[in-house]
Amino acid sequence: MPQYNPPLRDMQFVMHELLNVVDELKLLPAHADIDVDTINAVLEEGGKFASQVIAPLNLSGDAEGCQLDKSTHEVTPPKGFKEAYKQYVEGGWPALSCDPEFGGQGLPLMINQGLYEMMNSANQAWTMYPGLSHGAYEALHAHGTPEQKATYLPKLTSGEWTGTMCLTEPHCGTDLGMLRSKAEPQADGTYKITGSKIFISAGEHDMVENIVHLVLARLPDAPAGSKGISLFVVPKFKVNADGSLGERNPVFCTGLEHKMGIHANSTCQITLEGAVGTLVGQPNKGLAAMFVMMNAARLGVGNQSLGLTEVAYQNAVAYAKDRIQMRALSGPKSPDLPADPIIVHPDVRKMLLTARAYAEGGRALATYVALQLDKALASDDEDERKECEAEVALLTPIIKAFITDNGWIATSHCMQVFGGHGFIHESGMEQFVRDARINMIYEGTNTIQSLDLLGRKVLANNGATLKKFGKKIAAFVEEEGVVEAMQEFVNPLADIGDKVTKLTTEIGMKAFQNPDEVGAAAVDYLRVVGHLTFAYFFARMAKIALEKQGSGDKFYTAKLATARFYFAKLLPETAGLIRSCRAGLTPLMEMDEALF
Repeated sequence: MPQYNPPLRDMQFVMHELLNVVDELKLLPAHADIDVDTINAVLEEGGKFASQVIAPLNLSGDAEGCQLDKSTHEVTPPKGFKEAYKQYVEGGWPALSCDPEFGGQGLPLMINQGLYEMMNSANQAWTMYPGLSHGAYEALHAHGTPEQKATYLPKLTSGEWTGTMCLTEPHCGTDLGMLRSKAEPQADGTYKITGSKIFISAGEHDMVENIVHLVLARLPDAPAGSKGISLFVVPKFKVNADGSLGERNPVFCTGLEHKMGIHANSTCQITLEGAVGTLVGQPNKGLAAMFVMMNAARLGVGNQSLGLTEVAYQNAVAYAKDRIQMRALSGPKSPDLPADPIIVHPDVRKMLLTARAYAEGGRALATYVALQLDKALASDDEDERKECEAEVALLTPIIKAFITDNGWIATSHCMQVFGGHGFIHESGMEQFVRDARINMIYEGTNTIQSLDLLGRKVLANNGATLKKFGKKIAAFVEEEGVVEAMQEFVNPLADIGDKVTKLTTEIGMKAFQNPDEVGAAAVDYLRVVGHLTFAYFFARMAKIALEKQGSGDKFYTAKLATARFYFAKLLPETAGLIRSCRAGLTPLMEMDEALF
């Protein structure tokens, strides 16, 4: 059975030594009282919940899956899930970063990010139940009416109710402009919603007494396409004026998807048969409101793969130190044993270090973005809020796509370390691989994220936001470029920064002639920019490690070695990606469709 130890030391390094989050947060009125001890204590307790309560349910939950009673439309999650959720609520974890006005603790989102990383490592499928709720909370907090906020936010904050996002339909996935669900206005100001939704994570379960569905649908006079979509809040049980639960709303689970991974999360087919809901936001402006939840979900999905990368790495390292196979090519390293532990073999180390580097780089980037999101939400400086919002928008598709791509690579490598035992369910490794694979698909496939980055976030404003982020990198390069010990990190960082600038200009010029050039280059481009962000954070982490390696703390020795591995073995991938970007559209489109 796989084990999990919360990476508290590295989390603390990123927060307190790399990003100095307390100094940043104290400038925000909402977080003026935050301190290092509070952050560390919350993460330590969150790590205990993750490792001791939900991690032991991961393997069994995957084997058992969810059960649907088709006569009642009720779904039962695996054994232990409901009890674990009760402990989660009793511990106050759902309220961690929610608004105190609705019963929340008001802590920074950055702390919630750390909690969710650990829970995703421990049990991604379980974590999706409260994870979807937090997205529903954020959407209603941003766009709900006062009545909707009063009705739903206290219950979502406490965890008494959970939430979902109901977007996808059988005939359309990412292209939401094609959705057909209908919303008929009623005399009392409510709407009756009819339609079918699929792939609805945590769409039905018995862990709470009510589920709050956020549903996209069309009004009778809605214009065609995405400009005619409205958002509605549709509870599983109607809510009476006094807050008590009323009759069952006709929003039912009619089937469970039999998936490759995350078996323990109820991925539902949902049918609405005149279900009563209320409008969220303005008519035909539903996507703007839903994007609050979708963007939160995209950051959350990146966090899922970060968690899987970490736990897969931990178990692969433990196995590599214990498993003996063959001798090192340079001679026996453990002559007292019949063979050497496989961790002595260079390629095993390469696989392990790849996973470690992608976990540590992902953690630095995800924590940084969570901090910028805290500033975007809580700063009293409008210019700072706008600048942080723009940077979060720029980096969100990178977190979603780059970290999930890396999670697939890392978990696959870690399963490979186990050899044949990696394919056996009891080792847990093949589950990590299966669970990681969906993260590249849902909440907008990674190709969609790539198109979003290159088309909307970079080219649409002539690279203005990317240039601002690039200035931070350039300032670091200029400052550290004169430090001899930093040359091995600063020089390749400066090089990839220059290459991204030139590549962006080249693609932009091609796209001006033919917009399909964006589609041809986008996926490779996002990966190049993802490496730019990781190189920036690894260079900064290396600077700290160099300064503190004389302390005798082996943590800094390991951090420096990981940074060196990243720059030597992973960053060079960008050379091939840039060459592929420059190959352009022609190699993809010159073959006639009939020849496929």
